[in-house]
Amino acid sequence: MPLTLEQLNSASLTDAAQMLDGLYEHSPWIAEQALNARPFTSLAHLKFAMTEVLARAGREAQLGLIRAHPELAGKAMVSKTLTAESTHEQTKAGLTDCTPEEFAKIQQLNADYNAKFGWPFILAVRGPRGLGYNKRQIIDAFERRLHGHPDFELAECLRNIHRIVEIRLNDKFGVEPTQGQQVWDWHEQLAQHTDPGYAERGQLTVTYLTDAHRACAQSISQTMRDCGFDDVQTDAVGNVVGRYHPGPAHVAGGQYLMTGSHYDSVRNGGKYDGRLGIFVPMACVQQLHQQGKRLPFGIEVVAFAEEEGQRYKATFLGSGALIGQFNPAWLDQQDADGVSMRAAMAHAGLNVDDIPKIQRDPAQYLGFVEVHIEQGPVLNEVNIPLGVVTSINGSVRYLCEAIGTASHAGTTPMDRRRDAACAVAELALYLEQRAAQDGDSVATIGQLQVPNGSINVVPGRCLFSLDMRAPTDPQRDALVADVLAQLQSIAQRRGIRIKTELTMSAPAAPSAPQWQARWERAVSALGVPLFKLPSGAGHDAMKLHEVMPQAMLFVRGENAGISHNPLESTTCDDMQLCIDAFSHLLNQLSLEMS
Repeated sequence: MPLTLEQLNSASLTDAAQMLDGLYEHSPWIAEQALNARPFTSLAHLKFAMTEVLARAGREAQLGLIRAHPELAGKAMVSKTLTAESTHEQTKAGLTDCTPEEFAKIQQLNADYNAKFGWPFILAVRGPRGLGYNKRQIIDAFERRLHGHPDFELAECLRNIHRIVEIRLNDKFGVEPTQGQQVWDWHEQLAQHTDPGYAERGQLTVTYLTDAHRACAQSISQTMRDCGFDDVQTDAVGNVVGRYHPGPAHVAGGQYLMTGSHYDSVRNGGKYDGRLGIFVPMACVQQLHQQGKRLPFGIEVVAFAEEEGQRYKATFLGSGALIGQFNPAWLDQQDADGVSMRAAMAHAGLNVDDIPKIQRDPAQYLGFVEVHIEQGPVLNEVNIPLGVVTSINGSVRYLCEAIGTASHAGTTPMDRRRDAACAVAELALYLEQRAAQDGDSVATIGQLQVPNGSINVVPGRCLFSLDMRAPTDPQRDALVADVLAQLQSIAQRRGIRIKTELTMSAPAAPSAPQWQARWERAVSALGVPLFKLPSGAGHDAMKLHEVMPQAMLFVRGENAGISHNPLESTTCDDMQLCIDAFSHLLNQLSLEMS
């Protein structure tokens, strides 16, 4: 019979420790010490208590725990001396059925990893979905992490140990995060659609109104219908909008809660950026529909068609259109293949004349909430699955060009050069130093190109981008002013010209206090420690913030929280907690309005 929290909380210390036996490999002390935090209000509470015990134990104890783990497909497996739990996990991943070549490869990786770091490679082989990585995925992770920094690898090993324990704990308590698993599966299904040139390399890229983008819209629309939404439409800019109507007593004049995020991606990006914020509320609506339940308000889930600004310079196009900020000049922009936005929209069957009609009346909405993968390392580092966002940083983006003089690399003396690339390189170093002075400001040159550059030519042109962000608008504006002034100073001193084009300016978006408080209550009710943090990344919530109250909830990412990268990931367990938190927020609103 599965354990229950009631049993664990009421048992003697000895009996409770026995119940948790086998969680941490040959290290029962972690669970034993965590029991001092009883009574546990949830499994999430218990999981965090154990991570705190290990965090306080210090580096030597952490290394001892890591070294208590067997190598993957190592000597303990061959000699059949693995613990029952490890045997089950390695068998599930197929490691007990390696070919001679695979076995030799893993043995060499084990030896190389141990030689470099002094501890065994740890991977939660049952993976983020709980079904298990395949051998190729395991070997790829092994090879990638072999090149990591020791401090990073120590943290990654501990994170993977906690994931192993999470799955073992689920097994002990008979818990299966079924909604989280479904949402994880929805992400996998949607990730099958990717733009040409990337599909062949197994990379995810979905840019505005490509065939893959339109296939995503169709897939989301169908899933919304399957979930029980009352009305599903694609609007004039390609946003997919699903509505779940209020209960009968509230239909007339009933307000809606708006939520959602974007389904386009950066090039070679991750599967969860944006899309998590579409699928989590969809899972909540599906549950309401299955229960035959209506709320005193409606739920409008918007899958925004464009947020990333990848194909056209029109960042936040989807959410901007909903607040009346679609710029008609965008229609004449052309992509890299010379296709105008107007032509792309006509090809997709969208009527540009209808765009003004999709602007929302804020009076019809309670507010906007957005769920998003964190896209950073903070939650991962503190071992907390959910974080409440306090504010979205203000940001400014420029596309720039430095224009010098192209000349012969062999015959042009160093003191006579007008090197455009060196000017930008000097700016990049200043950018790094200046942003660091503020602590929580960030600044990036993400694009850097010498057009038609040659190995023996002093660069006459350099194209580059600037991205500058800060938690408040005054802090951001001061950063921008300093960087642009430094750019002009460098240009004057080096005898080059500078062209700058402002492509985006988004004010900081502090969370509405009452909505932030609702997220805080939802997280606390799940037994998850309350952790608040700002968002360094921009989100669709920034646009809706201009016309209605908004607040965001972050979900922890794996692999040190990396995003805009194929390694972006999260677990079905963390997704389940996010769904539960969203459902709790809906229940709070229902009680407030009843």
